Amino acid sequence: EKFVFQASNPGQFENDSDVLWQRGHVPETTVYHGRVGINTDAPDEALVVCGNAKVMGRVMHPSDSRAKQNIREVDTNEQLRRITQMRLVEYDYKPEFASVMGIKDT
Repeated sequence: EKFVFQASNPGQFENDSDVLWQRGHVPETTVYHGRVGINTDAPDEALVVCGNAKVMGRVMHPSDSRAKQNIREVDTNEQLRRITQMRLVEYDYKPEFASVMGIKDT
């Protein structure tokens, strides 16, 4: 029933703008309007987890077949023609990104 977390100042918020957690409209949900960081104080996306994440269920992704319908075979010749028009690139990660993400081979 309760949602418990520790703020940077244990037991209290630094200011009123930190109180962004709300009970969701759907039962047993919590909503946060902003970015959430786990093991980071500078999340640059809606959710940033610096470390391992353990999932005891399924992870849905827009490319997941469970989220799609009307799946059908396509003309492979047409698809190969489209692929030959793609721009293929190689790249190096920016050092500041690589170091934050723990990437050694940039």
